[in-house]
Amino acid sequence: MTIAEVSRKYGVSADTLRYYERIGLIPPVHRTAGGIRDYNEEDCKWVEFCKCMRGAGLTIEALIEYVALFQQGDSTCKARMELLEEQRRLLKERIADMEDTLRRLDKKIAYYSGQCASCCEKK
Repeated sequence: MTIAEVSRKYGVSADTLRYYERIGLIPPVHRTAGGIRDYNEEDCKWVEFCKCMRGAGLTIEALIEYVALFQQGDSTCKARMELLEEQRRLLKERIADMEDTLRRLDKKIAYYSGQCASCCEKK
């Protein structure tokens, strides 16, 4: 797949894909004889993984650390698991914060629904 096709498929800009490759979040992508990036299935799995993890709030630094550990092989399995567990904990905290915010918004909406209803009745 070309960079444009991968960009469309995953909703990630071509610049972001180039950046991810440059900093090592995705392995170097095979290129055609003409120098055009030619993403294979494995490359696309890395793109999808990075997009998912970024969407979950992982920092670029955490992803770089994870990829570096992954590339070192099975001896880093425990370290990778610990890194992912920490990121999971942080994500759960963000979700709890968002749920609190959602409850607060629901209360405000309920309040204003009552206020607006009484205002409309007076007219």
